[in-house]
Amino acid sequence: MKEERSEALWNQAKKRMPGGVNSPVRAYGAVGRIPRFIQSASGSKIVDADGNEYIDYVCSFGPGILGHAHPAVVEAVQKACAGGLSFGAPTQREVELAELISRMMPAVEMLRLVNSGTEAVMSAIRAARGFTGRDKIVKFRGCYHGHSDALLVKAGSGALTTSVPDSAGVPADYTKNTLVADYNDPESVERLFGENPGEIAALVVEPVAANMGVVLPKEGFLPFLRQITQDKGALLIFDEVITGFRLGPGGAQEYYKVRPDLTTLGKIIGGGMPIGAYGGRRDIMEMVSPLGPVYQAGTLSGNPVATAAGIATLTQLQEHPEIYEELDRKGALLADAMRKAFGRAVSVNQIGSLIGLFFMEREATDQESVLMADTGRYADYFSYMLDHGIYLAPSQFEAMFVSAAHSREDLAKTCQALDGYARSLR
Repeated sequence: MKEERSEALWNQAKKRMPGGVNSPVRAYGAVGRIPRFIQSASGSKIVDADGNEYIDYVCSFGPGILGHAHPAVVEAVQKACAGGLSFGAPTQREVELAELISRMMPAVEMLRLVNSGTEAVMSAIRAARGFTGRDKIVKFRGCYHGHSDALLVKAGSGALTTSVPDSAGVPADYTKNTLVADYNDPESVERLFGENPGEIAALVVEPVAANMGVVLPKEGFLPFLRQITQDKGALLIFDEVITGFRLGPGGAQEYYKVRPDLTTLGKIIGGGMPIGAYGGRRDIMEMVSPLGPVYQAGTLSGNPVATAAGIATLTQLQEHPEIYEELDRKGALLADAMRKAFGRAVSVNQIGSLIGLFFMEREATDQESVLMADTGRYADYFSYMLDHGIYLAPSQFEAMFVSAAHSREDLAKTCQALDGYARSLR
């Protein structure tokens, strides 16, 4: 498989961009390969700069639920571009997208459009603090909520209540109000609320943790979070940047029947264009400027191109609910193929069109267990699949995404490659 052009572009990019990329995982550092520079995409396929074609299970890390360059989305974007790219003023499409999101996700009574998932979570936490008058927040180890300073933390020295920055350049003072619990561990959450009475503004969680591979919530975990936040006067924030409109028309909150106070969204609601949103209870969102004292703004927020792509994407999902049944079927088929191919050597988590494959025998239920996975084996597996025309995330700790565009032939070829790699290990 040729990679000369991608390598040349990478070497050129490294002169101007850190690591030659604009987001770290794209550098292929965890898998020891030359990053692929993508030239075009259509449906379930992407083509790199060397002309290699792959079946794509990255799907732009989530937005591509309909597949690449879906005709309805492309047409909507082209029409929007012809009318102007950005105005710094309100547009009808902003209103249409907000109405569409609220109809599909009833807990989002009022919302604000922003430009990324990072911005959405950062702003939701600010709104929660403004509403409650409290400063501290709870997050979970292994749940990623963007790269804002206060959320780039983990538990330090084994102490749940001591948080240190995960990134250079983040002052410790920025994270002193961020408390870290263990995903799927109610006792760790109870401990934090007990040690910080009346001080916690919000608890933020990925209802399905899709940034440490894919880790599912244990039965009763999300209802527990809903109850303890209500009991303690804190807000529950669901980070549905990945799960929003992927697990179903109403996201993970509909799937698990747990209604959060605030929800953050991104990816799918922009149909592949940069976008984010945060929203929820009307009384909380009315704290946001210009109605209230919580300030947040954005020049390109709700821009006409992103909103056009989002409206087209959500409309397709709303008008064709059978898409979700097909995604569930495809996801289950691939997950079963992985289990059949590798047996006890792997742990596979799957929900709808999200799949996590871990090279280890124990179940992946939290960050501690996930970190026991054999990342060297994953790198080897990634390389084999790439060389056989299957494009996966270049990191053990990213999800595998299935789209409506993946065909029976795509799935069959993927299963064949899985079997081939499994045989190579024997």
